[in-house]
Amino acid sequence: MFDAEVYIERRRSLSEQIRAGLILFLGNNESPMNYPDNQYPFRQDSSFLYYFGLDCPSLAAVIDVDDGSVCVFGDDLTVDDIVWTGPLPTVADRARAVGVDRTAPLHKLHETLTAATAQGRAVRFLQQYRADNVLAIQRLLEIRPSAIASRASETLTRAVVAQRSIKSPEEIEQIEEAVDLTGAMHVLAMKTARPGMYEMEVAGAMEGLALSRGGRLAFPIIFSIHGETLHNHYHGNKMSSGDIVVNDSGAESASGYAGDITRTIPIGGQFSQRQREIYTIVLDAQEAAIAACRPGIEFRDVHRLASTMLVTGLKGLGLVKGDPDDAVAAGAHTLFFQCGLGHMMGLDVHDMEGLGERYVGYTDTIERNPEFGWKSLRLAKALEPGFVITVEPGLYFIPELIDRWRADNKCADFINYDKVEQYRDFGGVRLEDDILITEEAYRVLGDPIPKTIDEVEALASS
Repeated sequence: MFDAEVYIERRRSLSEQIRAGLILFLGNNESPMNYPDNQYPFRQDSSFLYYFGLDCPSLAAVIDVDDGSVCVFGDDLTVDDIVWTGPLPTVADRARAVGVDRTAPLHKLHETLTAATAQGRAVRFLQQYRADNVLAIQRLLEIRPSAIASRASETLTRAVVAQRSIKSPEEIEQIEEAVDLTGAMHVLAMKTARPGMYEMEVAGAMEGLALSRGGRLAFPIIFSIHGETLHNHYHGNKMSSGDIVVNDSGAESASGYAGDITRTIPIGGQFSQRQREIYTIVLDAQEAAIAACRPGIEFRDVHRLASTMLVTGLKGLGLVKGDPDDAVAAGAHTLFFQCGLGHMMGLDVHDMEGLGERYVGYTDTIERNPEFGWKSLRLAKALEPGFVITVEPGLYFIPELIDRWRADNKCADFINYDKVEQYRDFGGVRLEDDILITEEAYRVLGDPIPKTIDEVEALASS
C-alpha cells in the first residue's frame, strides 16, 4: 500500500477525466476451491488496488464525480468471524488509510446506485472478468448478464488505461522488487535443474522461493522441456542431459506488481552446438529489439525488427532463404515465431488485459493485424515514457505446424522444409526482460539476470 496521497491523487485525476456521474469499482470476493471455507489465495482486482489500495475481499467503492465524495462499501467482522480470523481493522480504518472518510455497509451500495439512476445520473463501471461480479452488476443495476459487457463504460475504460499505463516512481520501485525476486527464482532454477529431475521439482522450488520472500507467483509457471508449446503449464516431464528448458516465470510483489522473465536452460550444463546457434539468434534479436525501444516508436515496428533478425539468423543456418524483409512481409517468420514480441506489465502481468486489449495495446488508427502470428501481438501502439513492457522474442519448432505448412507448401519461396525437418524435435528458445520506457530511450528493470550463454552455462553446471 502506498501513502494515502497517492490514491487521493489517482482518484482526483480519474474524476477530472470522467466529469460527471458515479464511478463504480467492485473489488473481488473470496473464491472457493471445492467448498465455501476452502478458498483459493485471494487476489484483489487490479483497478480496485490502483485506486483504493485495499487488498481484502468483499469491498466496493463509488466515486461521486459531481460532489467529489468517495465511499467504500463493506462489512465489518462479526464475533463469529473473529473467532476464525482474529481481530482485523474495520472498514472505516482501512478506508482512512487510503484517504477515504466515508464508508457504508455493503447492502447500502444498491440503495446508492438506485438513487443515482432514478435521478438520471450515469453509473459507469469497467469490464468484468469474474462471474460473481457480473451477477453483482445484474443485481445492482438491473442489467442482464449478457448485456453487461456492452454496457461497460468505454469512457471510463480509456481513462483508466491511460492513467494506469504510465507508471509512477513508486510503481517502478514495486515492479523492480518483483523483477529482482523473479531473478532469484531464475537463478535458483539454473542451479537446481539436473538430468533425472522432474520439471515439477524445479517449478515447486521457484514458487517456494517466491512465497518465502513475501511474494507469490504473478502467473502459473511455464517450465518445460517442450518449449515449443508457448504457454506450457505441464510440469510432469523428466529432464535428461541435452534437453533445453524454457523457464517463463514471474513473482508478484506484496503490493501486487508483477515481474515476467524468461530464460532458456541447458540440462546437463552445456548447450549443444545447434542449441547455441538458435539461442544466439534469439539473444541477438532480443538485444536489437530492446535497443530499438524509445518514446514514439510503434511497438509493432519493434516486433517486425525482431522478426527480421530471427529470419536473418535462420537464413544463416539454411532454414530460410530469400530476402529476410520479404520473408517477414510474407509471414514466413510465423512458422518459427507465432506470438507477439511483448506486452504491457504492471499490476497485471499482461497489464489491464481484462479491460480490453484493444484499449491497452492499440488505438483508433493502429488496429490489430488479423494474420497468423501478428494477431497475437498484444502491444502495437507507440511507446511512451512511463510504459513498462516485456521484450520476449523466441524460436519455436512445432511439429504439427511444420507438417501443416509443408503439406500446404506455404511460403515455400522462403522456407527450406528439408532443413526445417531436421529441427522438428528441437523444442523452443525464448528470452524475456522487462523494460521501462524513459524520456529518451529505455532502462532494463531489476538487477541483471544471467542471460549470455557463458553465464547460463556457468550456473547450469555449477
